[in-house]
Amino acid sequence: MSRIAGVTIPDNKQIQIALTYIYGIGPKFAESIIIDANIDPTTRVKDLTESEEQRLREIIDANYVVEGDLQRVVTNNIKRLKDVGSYRGLRHKAGLPVRGQRTRTNARTRKGKGVAVGGTQKKAASKT
Repeated sequence: MSRIAGVTIPDNKQIQIALTYIYGIGPKFAESIIIDANIDPTTRVKDLTESEEQRLREIIDANYVVEGDLQRVVTNNIKRLKDVGSYRGLRHKAGLPVRGQRTRTNARTRKGKGVAVGGTQKKAASKT
């Protein structure tokens, strides 16, 4: 079990795939990190030497913003948009899609579970 940038990456995966488990590193960044560290992309994490792991850690720490720091930056950016009162900030506040998607249909991920509008159910007959 290797820990890089505070994340335990899976041992049985190839290093190119395993690096993408770190928040902020996708396939493209993983490829460039491996090239900089001079490691074969098909090497399994369990087969890495200690020096190779150390090179990966140093490259990621020096050149990339990942995990908690990146999440803090993203949160601060969204908070700034809300404070300024920009259109995107208002959409974030309202919990609606931010990037121009339609909301008449297909916005369930952002809007949450659909709520039925009142008045559609028949009232139960009451005894008089």
